[in-house]
Amino acid sequence: MGRDTLTGSRIRERRLMLGLRQAELARQVGISASYLNLIEHNRRKIGGKLLLNLARVLAVEPSMLTEGAEVALLASLREAAAGLPRPIAELDKPDEFAGRFPGWAEVLAQQQQRITGLERIVQTLSDRLTHDPQLAASMHEVLSTAAAIRSTAAILAEPGELDPEWRDRFHQNLNQDSQRLADSSRLLVSFLDESDTGDERRGVPQEDVDRFFADAGYHFPALEQAKPEAQPALIAEVIADASSLLSEAARLIAREALQQYCADARAIPLEPLQDILNARGFDLDHVAHRFRCDMATVLRRVGLLPEAMLGQAVGLVVCDASGAILFRKSAPGFILPRFGASCATWPLFTALTRPQEPLRRQVVQHSRGDHGYECFAVSWPHRAIGLDRDPLYRAVMLIVPSKEVAPQAQVVGASCRVCSYNRCAARREPSLLREEF
Repeated sequence: MGRDTLTGSRIRERRLMLGLRQAELARQVGISASYLNLIEHNRRKIGGKLLLNLARVLAVEPSMLTEGAEVALLASLREAAAGLPRPIAELDKPDEFAGRFPGWAEVLAQQQQRITGLERIVQTLSDRLTHDPQLAASMHEVLSTAAAIRSTAAILAEPGELDPEWRDRFHQNLNQDSQRLADSSRLLVSFLDESDTGDERRGVPQEDVDRFFADAGYHFPALEQAKPEAQPALIAEVIADASSLLSEAARLIAREALQQYCADARAIPLEPLQDILNARGFDLDHVAHRFRCDMATVLRRVGLLPEAMLGQAVGLVVCDASGAILFRKSAPGFILPRFGASCATWPLFTALTRPQEPLRRQVVQHSRGDHGYECFAVSWPHRAIGLDRDPLYRAVMLIVPSKEVAPQAQVVGASCRVCSYNRCAARREPSLLREEF
C-alpha cells in the first residue's frame, strides 16, 4: 500500500492517544470538524500548512504522520491477536509480519474489521430488540400472524370433510394471513437492514444523527458562510460525506436538522450574535429583540454555538407534541435518556402546554444536587395554521449549567425507570433504584 494512504488514520490515532475531541482539534487548526472527519477517514489528502499545523497540535513530527508505521493496519493486527482466547501470536512483531506479508496482513486486518462490525451489529440489534417499541411491535405482528396461519392450516389438515362454505372461508383467511405475514416480514427486514449495498447494517437513525452532529461539534461554518441559494447543494454534500449517517432515514433526519440550522443562522448572523453574548451574556430577550425573531430561533441558535464562543458547554433538546425527542445535545452532568420517555417535569414539556410562551426555570436533577441548571424553553408551531388545519407544535429547551444550585430549583429526573425520586407526582412506573440512590 502507498505510504501516504493512511495519513488520516495516523492523525486519528494520535488524537485519540492525546484524548482530544475531533471538534477541539479542528478548532485549533482552523478547519471544520466535518472536514477533519473526512481527513481522518482518508477521504481527503492533506499537506503543506495544514499538515504542519496538525503535527504541531498533535506534538509530532510531520514525517510521523506521512511516513510512519501504518498505524491502522498494525492496530487491527494487534486487536485480532488480543481477541483470541489465549495469546498464541507474537504480539510484539506485527510490523515485521506486515512488512514481510503485506497482502496477508491486509486480509487479516479486514477480517478483524468485519468481525468487529458484526459484533457491533449484534449489540445494536440486541439493544433495539430490548428497547425499541417499533421493532417489538413488528416482531409481535410477525409471530402473531405465523401462529394464526399455523392454526388455520391445522384445521384444514384434520381428517374428515369440511363444509364447503367453511373450507372456502378458511382458505381465504389463510391467503390473507399469508399476505400479511409476507408484508410484515418484508417491512421488518427493511427496518433492520435498509440496503444490501452498504458496508455496514444500520443503527438507530436518530442515534446516527446525534453522532453526526457531535462529530461536527454542532457547528457548520461552511453552511453559515454560504449564500442561501447555495446552501441546499452544500447540505447535500455534507450529508453525502458523513460517514456516521449509515441509513437513508438518518440522512433524511439530518437534512431537516441542517435546513433548520441554516434558517436559524440566516435569522441570527454569527458575528453580531457573538458581540451581544460577549457584552451582555445570556440576555436572550435582547437577542430576540435585536434580530426581530422568535424565542425558539434564539434558543436553537444559541444552543448550537461553539463552546469557545459561549465560554461554557450548554445543552439543547427538541421534541414534538408527542414528547418524542427529535434532537439532543447533552449539557455537562445533565442526564438525557438514550431509550424510553424522558422526565415529564422538564420545562421542555411544560412549554408544550403553553404555546409560544417562553419559560425560564432553575432545575436540579434528583440525586445530583451539586449540578444546577438554568433552563429556557418555548414551543412553536412547526407548520402554518389554517381554518381546517390544526397546529403542530414542537418545543425546544436550552440547558445552561449554573455555578450553584438555586434554593428554589425545581427537582427533575431523567426517566422514571432510572429516577429514585419516588415522591414525584409525575411518576408513571416504578423505578429500578431505591430512594437512597
